[in-house]
Amino acid sequence: MFATCSDPSALNGLAWLACYLTSGKHLLFYGSFGTVLLLLAVTAPLALLFGFGGAVASRSRIAPLRWFGRIYTAMVRGVPDIIFFLFVPIALDQSFEWLRSRVYCDPSVPVRQGNEFVVCQAAKLPLSTAAPWVHQSYGFTLAVIAFAIVFGAFAANVLSGAMNAVPRAQLETAEAYGMSERQLTRRVLIPQMWTYALPGLSNLWMVLIKATPLLFLLGIEDIVYWARDLGATKPANFAYPHPDWRVWYFLGLLVFYLLMTWVSQRLIDRVARRLSRGQATMAGEAIRHEVTP
Repeated sequence: MFATCSDPSALNGLAWLACYLTSGKHLLFYGSFGTVLLLLAVTAPLALLFGFGGAVASRSRIAPLRWFGRIYTAMVRGVPDIIFFLFVPIALDQSFEWLRSRVYCDPSVPVRQGNEFVVCQAAKLPLSTAAPWVHQSYGFTLAVIAFAIVFGAFAANVLSGAMNAVPRAQLETAEAYGMSERQLTRRVLIPQMWTYALPGLSNLWMVLIKATPLLFLLGIEDIVYWARDLGATKPANFAYPHPDWRVWYFLGLLVFYLLMTWVSQRLIDRVARRLSRGQATMAGEAIRHEVTP
């Protein structure tokens, strides 16, 4: 990065370390922290949307919709997360390529050839001629969908339980005032449920943070990928030779995730306190006693 770094073999001490930490691969390593944060920023609201849809569907009076909501929640929660994280991107990728093969390839040629899934080059996603960022974005998008489906199922269970925890007396009072079922859901049930859902959603958020290293298993160059690559032993034929430093790189990741969870907990505590004001819950009663001694 610096002019003095043109000949790493002539460097030593802090100058060598400064050049080593600002090398091209290290800049990619630092940028991969943004990949993790972007995954969290996109996946969390998407998973919450999936979860809300699943919770509403599981309470629906329409039987097929209710069955779909319950099956989705039970199926995803009953399968190890890593299975879905590996299955969903592969299934989606092959589904997209199969659909494209019906348009761009000879339909008489079977896609399944023994145990192999083979399509013509025109049906590949992304195309071999696409820029590297297109390949990375495509893989990242599939990963986001996989994370959203899995954590959406857990969120559906949490939100469904929170809806059931809203005192029935409040709903009956709303009914007595002549509210329709849609008005009751929008004005009473949904606003009230967040107080009961927040503890479960906060735990889910922490689990989502800890699950981001699974990006490495999906072939995405995340912080785990670069920590493993940069920390591995580099012999003398490398520009910056060094022994096995993986323990230090993974120690840095440990500190990063601890800081993420610590900051998250501080924010969750503030949100929980705000939502508990005026509520007929233990937290709401505690706040009420603080205000009026």
